[in-house]
Amino acid sequence: MNENNDIEPQKPPVGNLVDFVYGVNETNPLHVEVAVDEKGRVVVFHDKPFRCDVNWYEYDVETSKLSFILEEGEIRNLAMTLEPIISKNMQNSHQILTILLDDETGEAKEGNYIPLIIHQS
Repeated sequence: MNENNDIEPQKPPVGNLVDFVYGVNETNPLHVEVAVDEKGRVVVFHDKPFRCDVNWYEYDVETSKLSFILEEGEIRNLAMTLEPIISKNMQNSHQILTILLDDETGEAKEGNYIPLIIHQS
């Protein structure tokens, strides 16, 4: 409760992205790269399969943080801050192309578009 005795909504806990990825260990880390062009087309590349689907992404312009929102609203943060140019180019995006790369060859194995919500102060 806050000072006005209002009940504050409970937010789901924020976890680490590797918590929902198969095959990650000390010798085989998860590699994630975010790319965006000047037209606002965003791509997230990752080299390990996710344990469950990403339902949508959320990007906070102020903090430059990208969150992966899973089933039932579970939140997983990307453990890095995105560059300011990405923030500038991402502001008109509504979806992210998410591509799973083959861990050994680096070739694209599968991809799909996932909705993106942009948060601005």
